[in-house]
Amino acid sequence: MFFENFAQNIGNYFAVFFTSMTPVGELRASIPLGLGVLKLDIYSTIIISIIGNFIPAVIIIYAIEPISKFLMSRFKIMDRFFTWLFNRTRKKYYKKFEKYSGFALSVFVGIPLPITGAWTGSIIAFVFGFPQKRAVLDVFIGILIAAAIVTAIFKTVGFVKFITVG
Repeated sequence: MFFENFAQNIGNYFAVFFTSMTPVGELRASIPLGLGVLKLDIYSTIIISIIGNFIPAVIIIYAIEPISKFLMSRFKIMDRFFTWLFNRTRKKYYKKFEKYSGFALSVFVGIPLPITGAWTGSIIAFVFGFPQKRAVLDVFIGILIAAAIVTAIFKTVGFVKFITVG
């Protein structure tokens, strides 16, 4: 089905893909967009949304540490900020997060609510010092959970009518 309609839907696929890459929308916006507004098939919408949501997460996981180290070495205020952030966060939440670690990160990413998701989960993995490969896996599992929840809600309850007003 995907390849049969690819030429006529390429713009719609890109819309779903780029919507899933946004830090606020992620899968919460791209799946309803693809299924409800653009009327794409469920498999294409889910796969494109997962891939689009995963790309920024991987970039964040692998790029944020070198960027923070660069900023810390060049700017004293950034060094103070990151030191304060790491010490405060790890001191306050580390015991809770250590106990559930990967499971907690996957669930956090998988719950489709505001401020949760792959972007925030990737930053959390960095702040708590997760190994990068483990963070990528945990975030990916969370993205799969979020895709399943959003799709199930959309297919059973539907989507908000104001999205399609026009």
